[in-house]
Amino acid sequence: MQYLVTSSEMKHYDAYTSNEIGLPSLVLMERAALAIVNQLNNYNLNKVAVVCGYGNNGGDGIAVARLLKLQHIDVDIYLLGNPENASNETLQQLKIAQHYNITFVTSPIDSFAKYTTIVDAIFGIGLNRIVTGDFLHMIELINQSNVEVLAVDIPSGLCSNTGKILGIAVKAKQTVTFAYSKIGLSLYPGVELAGEVTIADIGIYANTPASHYTYQSNELSQLLPCRSNNSHKGSYGKVLIIAGSENMSGAAFFSAKAAYKTGAGLVRIYTPICNRDILLTQLPEVLLTPYIPNKIDIKKLEELIHWASVIVIGPGMGVSDDTHKILAHVLQYATIPIIIDADGLNALAMNLKLLQQAQSTVIVTPHLGEMSRLVNLQIEKIKTNLITTAKKFAQDFDVICVLKDAKTIVAIPEHATYINQSGNNGMSTGGTGDVLTGIMAGLIAQHLSPTKAAPVSVYLHGLAGDATLKRHNKYSLLASDIIESLNDILHV
Repeated sequence: MQYLVTSSEMKHYDAYTSNEIGLPSLVLMERAALAIVNQLNNYNLNKVAVVCGYGNNGGDGIAVARLLKLQHIDVDIYLLGNPENASNETLQQLKIAQHYNITFVTSPIDSFAKYTTIVDAIFGIGLNRIVTGDFLHMIELINQSNVEVLAVDIPSGLCSNTGKILGIAVKAKQTVTFAYSKIGLSLYPGVELAGEVTIADIGIYANTPASHYTYQSNELSQLLPCRSNNSHKGSYGKVLIIAGSENMSGAAFFSAKAAYKTGAGLVRIYTPICNRDILLTQLPEVLLTPYIPNKIDIKKLEELIHWASVIVIGPGMGVSDDTHKILAHVLQYATIPIIIDADGLNALAMNLKLLQQAQSTVIVTPHLGEMSRLVNLQIEKIKTNLITTAKKFAQDFDVICVLKDAKTIVAIPEHATYINQSGNNGMSTGGTGDVLTGIMAGLIAQHLSPTKAAPVSVYLHGLAGDATLKRHNKYSLLASDIIESLNDILHV
């Protein structure tokens, strides 16, 4: 697990390390500069420009310039901003640098063409305003150059909490961030501007848990539910998938097969009778209970609810009277985890009060369009506030909210928020959301708690998509390919 921190959390950790533990800020600054220089040694350092503000980020940059100078590297420092706003540590670094006769460029610049490397140390993680004036012009010049850029802690101009561009932001080849990765480096567009992110341990101590996290490579085996040699199909749970409508059997198939491929013991599909033959042909392993549209047998539905370990409702159902009726009954009477997806969410958006009737843990898995209908906000507003939107919905309705986007967010009341880093743009195709829902149900059926299964399933789904990309390409990837790739990913 890798923690992702907000700017306020990082500032708290920094202050605690200096003020309570006693490791001086200037020592942390020196260690940060050393970490930067260690990475710069992989660059062409024929002539280096270090562009600094007067905050602590600029102090890091000035220390970097001094260390490069001691390596006999030709380096210039560009200072931007008001000296009256300089931190004490940055003033100290300026004093030290002047004794080492480092060149400070004070004349206006119109190009970085004479440099081979630029170090961006203008703004740090505390930036919360739109970039203007000389700062804007300098970042424009950096981005217009063809020079490799290394950003100190975060590319200048990015919001460290959201990844938003605050007017303009540096596009870096690499970002060296300190102690913990920042949330803005994991969300778009920040993830694209940051380049390769390197986390440098400089001795900052975290005395409180971070509020966000992601999973790292090679963690999967520790996250999956255990399987015993002394077991049978009943040991691994029963998934009930309520899905499909006329001419819409595919979503039910994808969810059911993904649940089986993830390890569920038994999977049953409850679907209109018109889908019976095709689903039994496609997936003979599945149990199937058909119903006649507009003639829902509530007694049979209740039998299925009592049979199951976890319920999926919504994929491919359409927003019909049957969908509303089944959704309301499941939420009111089921005492096992419920995953609401696709048309289940569209039906729910018409009557959110149904969530107040829920007798068990509910997981909602909206994409941006479905979330827009649930919260009555424009998609662009949600897209630029993914974490806030997911957290608020989860808190307001006491549900687990899996907000699906290029970087999927899993928000759980009273828990840290998960930000997914696996997956690729080839997965932007029909059916992949149904596969995710099936994976999630399969993990819950195997007794993984919903609070663990939700983020793990998102991570696993992305890993399967990445494995698929190695055999196919981003244009040709299909949902069924992701299901088949589970064979490789789960071979742990």
